[in-house]
Amino acid sequence: MRNAWKIYMLAVVSFLVGTSEFIIAGILDLIAKDIGVSLSAAGQLITAFSLAYGFGTPILVALTARMERRNVLLAALGLFVLSNAAAVLTVDFVSLMAARIAMALSSGMFVVVALTVAAKLAPEGRQGSAIATVVMGFSTALIVGVPLGRVVASAFDWKAAFGGIGALGLLTMFAVFRTIPRTEGEQPVPLRRQLALLKDPKLTVALSVTFMWILGYSVTYTYISPYLLEITGMSERQVSIGLFAFGIASLIGSKLGGYGTDKWGVPRTLTGGMLLHAISLVLLSAGAGSPAVVFPVLMLWAFAAWSSGPTQQYYLMSLTPEASGIMLSLNSSVLQLGMAAGAGLGGVVADRAPLSAVSWIGAAGVLLAAATAVASLRLSRVRARADSCARGFAQADVQAEA
Repeated sequence: MRNAWKIYMLAVVSFLVGTSEFIIAGILDLIAKDIGVSLSAAGQLITAFSLAYGFGTPILVALTARMERRNVLLAALGLFVLSNAAAVLTVDFVSLMAARIAMALSSGMFVVVALTVAAKLAPEGRQGSAIATVVMGFSTALIVGVPLGRVVASAFDWKAAFGGIGALGLLTMFAVFRTIPRTEGEQPVPLRRQLALLKDPKLTVALSVTFMWILGYSVTYTYISPYLLEITGMSERQVSIGLFAFGIASLIGSKLGGYGTDKWGVPRTLTGGMLLHAISLVLLSAGAGSPAVVFPVLMLWAFAAWSSGPTQQYYLMSLTPEASGIMLSLNSSVLQLGMAAGAGLGGVVADRAPLSAVSWIGAAGVLLAAATAVASLRLSRVRARADSCARGFAQADVQAEA
């Protein structure tokens, strides 16, 4: 594939912008201590990022849809560099919050446009693989970016992590300008048309699964570093290793989730993964006092949590094959809103209860997601039977008239 290296380059940049999102969970305690706020207040940096990403990205993408694609990528990266520089220069919590919001808007716009550019660079029949490559780059930030950010922040300062990301952002701007060809914009999909899908109860319930699943995950993951340091008693080195192990298990879980969807079907893979997700969070609480117990439980949690990702995406696409792109875009926004809600709820819990309570609340959220998944699958089956009967009656009427 002639343009394969260009697609991989977009994946590398997606890794960089993904790191800017996920890194905060690995250094939350360091930020809170340095700027003089509580852990729960610092956690709202994740809430603000996710809200800006979830609400702002669809609007910005729609507003820039007709613009030449390379220019949009460069503009997004320019804002990304400036927002990371602002994070380095920040002097208080409010200015850091503003920097995070700008970072979210630039990251969301870059990733969405990079997906469309990758599809256009790929040859006919390979668009899906090109999109998956860019998505994999973004997801890899969870595996490498978060533990690496923790190591850098522990060795130097948390601002050094954002400074490094910003400097690399400048290099990627040059790379995009030199390698990505000019690509014309396209007809935007009106926001009204995107939101019209939410009028269908079947789709609304299905998207609720994403919201509750990622809420339960985010409640705990937002505070994972202070949890491991304060509750489990891990050292800085152990936390970095634990976060790296978490990321590796996330990747394995995502791969097996895709395999399980094909092998065992959506119902078993989706509900089974979520039940294992909830059990692992309970085990995290039960063994919180022992690093030897927490390490394997961390990996089990990551494995179970991310096994649901590809299954849920496939399920949503199967519900609306004629509008799969719009559905996945909505799912991305709902996922970010779930992360925002989870980080916000986790902040309330961390402020008013022992930090160990976040894993119990997370388990409850995931169990609710599993129950919602069961309801959604039943609703889809009922709707499918009703549609089948309607088609049967229609064919019978046609035959009778003939």
